Amino acid sequence: MSVDIRQFHQVYFEECFEGLEIMESGLLDLSIGAPDAESINTIFRAAHSIKGGGGTFGFRAITDFTHVMETLLDEMRAGTRQITRQAVEILLESVDRLRGLVVATRDDTSVQQADIDDTLACLQDLLQDNFFDASPRTSTPALNAPAATGWRVHFAPHPQLFMTGNDPARLLRELFALGPCTVVCDATRLPARAAFDPEICYLAWDIDLHAPISEAAVREVFEWVDDDADIVITPLGLLPASAETAPFLAPAPAVDDPRNSDRRQLDRRLGERKERAAGGGSSIRVDIEKVDALINMIGQLVITQSMLSELSVDFSPHKLKDLHDGLVLLERNTRDLQEGIMNIRMMAISFSFNRFPRLVRDLSTKLGKEVQLKLLGETTELDKTVLEKLGDPLTHLVRNALDHGLETPAERVASGKPACGTLTLNAFHEGGTIVVEISDDGTGLNRDLILAKARERGLLDAHGHPTEAQIYQCIFAPGFSTAAIVTEVSGRGVGMDVVRRNINELGGSVDVESVAGRGALFRIRLPLTLAILDGQLVRVGHHVYIISLVTIIESLQIRADCLTSVAGQTDIYRLRTEYLPIVRLHSLFAVDPDSDDILKGLLVVVEADGRKIALLVDELLGQQQVVVKSLQTNFRQVEGISGATILGNGTVAMILDMNGLVRLCREDSDHNPLVHATPKVA
Repeated sequence: MSVDIRQFHQVYFEECFEGLEIMESGLLDLSIGAPDAESINTIFRAAHSIKGGGGTFGFRAITDFTHVMETLLDEMRAGTRQITRQAVEILLESVDRLRGLVVATRDDTSVQQADIDDTLACLQDLLQDNFFDASPRTSTPALNAPAATGWRVHFAPHPQLFMTGNDPARLLRELFALGPCTVVCDATRLPARAAFDPEICYLAWDIDLHAPISEAAVREVFEWVDDDADIVITPLGLLPASAETAPFLAPAPAVDDPRNSDRRQLDRRLGERKERAAGGGSSIRVDIEKVDALINMIGQLVITQSMLSELSVDFSPHKLKDLHDGLVLLERNTRDLQEGIMNIRMMAISFSFNRFPRLVRDLSTKLGKEVQLKLLGETTELDKTVLEKLGDPLTHLVRNALDHGLETPAERVASGKPACGTLTLNAFHEGGTIVVEISDDGTGLNRDLILAKARERGLLDAHGHPTEAQIYQCIFAPGFSTAAIVTEVSGRGVGMDVVRRNINELGGSVDVESVAGRGALFRIRLPLTLAILDGQLVRVGHHVYIISLVTIIESLQIRADCLTSVAGQTDIYRLRTEYLPIVRLHSLFAVDPDSDDILKGLLVVVEADGRKIALLVDELLGQQQVVVKSLQTNFRQVEGISGATILGNGTVAMILDMNGLVRLCREDSDHNPLVHATPKVA
């Protein structure tokens, strides 16, 4: 039976990225000079797994590169090489190069071979240096010294070897590449045809390798299957004459034949393209308990469906109560199933947090600062889609805190602080949202400088009295920067604008708190998922629209004494101490309202993108969870609409994009510091 191993490529690549994260995290936590033995073993095992899988699938570039890294790590693990800062730096660089190799292999693209060669040269140079301990590892001469006549290898795979994805033929080919081999196959475990199981390995081999190489080189061939086979290696010179094997000589294959290389490369490319054509993409690893719970819910749903089907046979009025109970049970089962499926999409935020130890280490070194990174709430879960889009905003905020927020050791000591600053990332659930906080104990934001700059640019009224929150929101304006010097890290005024835009696209918000001399706190609020929305249904004429509940501040009846018109065309509503522009949804979407009299409508006050507006609607209908369908995928992008959903009566309702509506208001502003004009009719 032939098995196409290309079907396992995607799983291997995912395991590679997990292994690379483990290696990077372990190297960052490694103590120079006196390392934790378990940490070194963890890093080594990750590299070993990547190398072994690469060899199994024929990814030679990955295998060869990882082999050099593994050699260096093995010396560190054995205690024959000291762990120096130079070695850690080179290994971290090697992790970056290996990640690039994995991506290029997965996507069938090229890599910067010069960079790979440079890093390999650094690893080789480091291996040739003498950083040995005073008490090096002792080893037997048989392990490292080459044998005069070669080696006898007894290779007896365990029955379940195939289950691990290993192929004895590949291991034998690697052994043949070391030199001429004499092979005897042991088929004594082979059962009768009726009892034969193609997933069980029945064979064993005795191989005589006729080459003067070290035992370590022979063992390296089988190190990937150490736990899945019985392997005995004995020098040929120590064997009795009766132990000689039958003369079957297997010549070393022409591994360097360019035709073989071209064929393998073509097969790999065809396989990769076939995988991508079949829909291979991002995936989620799911805990088996979640899958079991989902299967159980499906079972309950099937039982309920069967019960309702029974009721439909010879239905009569006296079965109405049973029908009602069945529908209630169906609703509960459907809700449980929905929650179970959404739970599968949830991932721990450590997926995003784990990238920052490396970033903080490298950037703080470049800036000449000492920084301790604290990660809290790493097990907090949120939707995978939200998690993937959260990376860029967090990166901008972390880089900004390192460059502008935290001081140099000398500055901190002079102000009475510890020389090492602290940067904290924290995540937790609050209600139906997730909160991510980025805080530091640095200088904090310069309130007066931000206020002056905001007034200079017309972002705030020159004679007004803005709140602290309004002042700090100005840093998110496009091109806003108070930096006196532009560095390669920050200072151009683009990063914070990107932060707010990306957070708004996720349906979230970002708030800022700061205390001079004590630090700053950025608080991001996000929905748990983008697939399901808790919404308020509103009616405008004969059309129903949905507003996300997290954006609604309040709903109110219109009072004539609070209504003002600006320039004869823009309606402004005074809500306590604020002036809010009124967006007439019927004008924006060109529908007929119940009445043209604004006093007969209702206002829904919403906040997004740091601004408040009031939406004029005819009626509030109720609240419900809705499944979000992409409008761009099924139609096209429409300004002010974030998606659509299908209501219980089968009609389609549009989901309003509050950030888009606020942007429309801002673009049509008449530059009055109190108001923003109503969007023009679409």
